[in-house]
Amino acid sequence: MAFIELRNLSKTFDGKQVLRDMSIDIDRGETVVIVGGSGTGKSVTLKHIIGLLKPDRGQVIIDEHDITKMPELALNQFRRRFGMSFQEGALFDSMNVYENIAFPLRRHTKMKEADIRARVEECLEDVHLHGVEKKRPSELSGGMRRRVGFARAISLKPEILLFDEPTTGLDPVISDIIAELICEMDMKLGTTTVTITHDMKVAFKVADRVAMLYDGQIIEQGTPEQFQESTNPIVRQFIEGRAEGPLTDID
Repeated sequence: MAFIELRNLSKTFDGKQVLRDMSIDIDRGETVVIVGGSGTGKSVTLKHIIGLLKPDRGQVIIDEHDITKMPELALNQFRRRFGMSFQEGALFDSMNVYENIAFPLRRHTKMKEADIRARVEECLEDVHLHGVEKKRPSELSGGMRRRVGFARAISLKPEILLFDEPTTGLDPVISDIIAELICEMDMKLGTTTVTITHDMKVAFKVADRVAMLYDGQIIEQGTPEQFQESTNPIVRQFIEGRAEGPLTDID
């Protein structure tokens, strides 16, 4: 049995169906990257995995628990098994780096302040940031903000890591550094990791398996090597970034 199972998820917003009987299984310790164009439902999928959205139909089963049926209090407790890094870090502007990373520790644990400080330092070490504890998010570069977001995401030692477009808006060099860091964190922490992105270079670098979301369903999945060899014209156009093809054909 898979560690994460999305079974026949359907979700509609304002009459537009975003997910359409979408299913995917993710094994414990696996790193899966879900790719697809803008508006194809990647972020919606991620929000279903962590229980921020409930499907119109279908199940989200995490470690044999169907979280779609959990009461809110139990779901809030269950979410402690997750760490999520939102787009562009989603840090609290009113807090410095230290306070941002300490926030979930203070909110969800009874750790003493000395232990919180030690854990914050450990998390910053894991993302290769030093001497930034007193800086505000506005004083950091885009890449540094992402890494602080990663540090906060791992602060509670989660079993599952979710990355929402971790390289959006970053230049190619910084994007590659962020991809390397995701690989390093996967190896060190042994987490089950789900990343959504439209950056194919990042996808191929970090994934054990790449899955493409199109028209509300997973239309192709496989190892990076298998994915790159796909003959599906939709996948080929997306990988190659071509203007012409089924993704852009207009009836």
